[in-house]
Amino acid sequence: MASTPAQASDAASARPVAGRVAGRLPPHAYFLVSAVFHYLGPAFAVLLFSRIDVLGVAWLRIASAAVVFAAWRRPWRLFQSLPWSERWVLVALGTVLGVMNASFYLAIARLPLSTVGAIEFLGPIALAATGARTPRNLLALALAVGGVCLLTNVRLAGQPLGFALAFANAALFVLYIVLAHRIAQRGSSAGVDGLGAAMLIALVVVMPIGVAGAAPAFTSPLLLAAGVGVGFCSSVIPYVTDQLAMARLSRATYALLLSLLPATATVIGVLVLAQLPKPEEVLGIGLVVLGVAIHRERALGVR
Repeated sequence: MASTPAQASDAASARPVAGRVAGRLPPHAYFLVSAVFHYLGPAFAVLLFSRIDVLGVAWLRIASAAVVFAAWRRPWRLFQSLPWSERWVLVALGTVLGVMNASFYLAIARLPLSTVGAIEFLGPIALAATGARTPRNLLALALAVGGVCLLTNVRLAGQPLGFALAFANAALFVLYIVLAHRIAQRGSSAGVDGLGAAMLIALVVVMPIGVAGAAPAFTSPLLLAAGVGVGFCSSVIPYVTDQLAMARLSRATYALLLSLLPATATVIGVLVLAQLPKPEEVLGIGLVVLGVAIHRERALGVR
């Protein structure tokens, strides 16, 4: 039976106050929160590597986030409601999240957070240049490649595996942006539910490689609490605010805002981990930031 206007008004007034406030905040505010926590959580994770295996910390991050999403959003309801033709997007996003988090943590265990953060954005810039071969995008790609070359010349001799993992993370980050944007277009609420379902899938993906390494946390409440905190800071806060931002920003605007992230990684690396970049690294990171800032996605398909 259709609801009356009075019933509709009552339903609207019954919505949580937090939800109404969230809708009034500008999407750029959500992105700024995401930009800070995108690297603040991993910085805390680095501090745990001396006590817990790297993949164990990655597993704790994903497991704790999956539990939070499961209790908060019941994301399996969205998954069950989708046709099989759309469920594959959630499965793909969950697989990407699992492998991306593992490769990212393995990379930051070997390289400074700022270096991995800069390399992470080579993929999105290359994707934009491929989709729209404008002089602006080609210049952006040249700047980003030049910046990454400076970073690799400084560090490559000592950590070739670290760079291989960082570049793998960059490729997976492209897939994350594409898949997460597709989910976000269903609306912020469905986007968060989809993210929760993908996080549960990511937990299944990383279970075989990470749960054994997390064993020390199971006998230490302090380590377990730290691992849960890393998961909340690394996956819940930034991914939720990402969805809230993506649902209201065009892909072109979102791509422009991404230029803040390499700089954020550098600042957090200095403040939390005391990872002071060399002058060549500062220049390399600056070139990547400039490349991310000036690149543009093709107009076709942009909201």
